[in-house]
Amino acid sequence: MATADTPKLDAPIVLVHGLCGYDRITAFGRPLKDYFPGIREKLEAAGNRVLVPRLSCTLGVAARAAELKRFIERRLPDGGPVHLVGHSMGGLDSRYMISRLGMAARVKSLTTVGTPHRGTAFADWGVKRLGALVAPFFRLLGISYQAFLDLTTTGCRRFNETVPDAPGVRYLSVAGVCETRLMGPEWWLPHAIVDRAEGPNDGVVSVASARWGERTDVWEGDHLNLVNWPNRFARRRGLWESLAPDYGRIVRRIAERV
Repeated sequence: MATADTPKLDAPIVLVHGLCGYDRITAFGRPLKDYFPGIREKLEAAGNRVLVPRLSCTLGVAARAAELKRFIERRLPDGGPVHLVGHSMGGLDSRYMISRLGMAARVKSLTTVGTPHRGTAFADWGVKRLGALVAPFFRLLGISYQAFLDLTTTGCRRFNETVPDAPGVRYLSVAGVCETRLMGPEWWLPHAIVDRAEGPNDGVVSVASARWGERTDVWEGDHLNLVNWPNRFARRRGLWESLAPDYGRIVRRIAERV
């Protein structure tokens, strides 16, 4: 049954991970790490059916969108509708699938979380500074690096020109902003690059880039905090609170009008 703060939606929820993501890491049949820790459990406790695909790590948006479509068709062969929640690149994959792969009729809503709809200056920086050095190693190992190109501001500008929102699908979004004092050193460089070029950001995606659809909520946290990875610096200060309840509020907002 639905809980007081999280309703049961009329269709399954598909959580779509971002670049280099996964569904769940297991060892000897035991779960070790979820990409969306605590979120699946929060939504399932309210009676929702929650699915989490595993998409290719570094393939481009078009390829990952096709994988997402195949996953939905395989797991829900009855042709019924879904609600999508896409983190980071997963939001772009979802938009492409809806608009370009004939899935608009099956998607009731898409909520993007920390998605670089207009690209990220850090991807621009990385491709410009490191592309020539890193690309040969990716090619040697047979690993695609198209995802990094798709996340540049130029790549997303082209994306938005050819991937319009689908009528009948609700689009909502979440952006993140992290205080510098609570930001881990792994975010210092990308945060500074994005801040200079685009303004407030979650360590890699700016609020301006993450805004999309009819409403954008701004949460406190870095790019991975947005999918409930704990902030170790906030935790040491007794300031960390799980963001799983915020996903309950996302579902409530969807339920209000669907």
